[in-house]
Amino acid sequence: MKPDVQDVIPQRYPFQMIDKFVDVKPGESASAVKLISINEWFFANKQADNLVVPRPIMIESMAQTGVAAILSMPEYQGKNAFFGGIKNAIFQDDFRPGDKLTFTVELKKLKHNIGLGHGTITRDDVQICEADLIFAVE
Repeated sequence: MKPDVQDVIPQRYPFQMIDKFVDVKPGESASAVKLISINEWFFANKQADNLVVPRPIMIESMAQTGVAAILSMPEYQGKNAFFGGIKNAIFQDDFRPGDKLTFTVELKKLKHNIGLGHGTITRDDVQICEADLIFAVE
């Protein structure tokens, strides 16, 4: 299933950090893509010779991807999901304009309104980041 981003997550520009979903398996996993453009709002007033995406933005992108796996479940449709925390985030490299990134999050545990997922970010089929994410549904 490939739902439209605006149909699943509540964030809108400039806070919507993913371009489109590649796959969403309700209650299991989600994957999304983002092409980093030189025109991103977080590059404003930065020197063009060293543009690097702030790492918290990449974690938020991963979280927005994971939320799709939760909010696409029938019992959670119409609810809000919040990013509750990060555990064990490991970055292998930075992210720059021109990078096409794939975010993948697998839900490891979902009990009542709390979930735990494991996310990865890949560029050119090479894993650049992984983290464990905590979600809360309201």
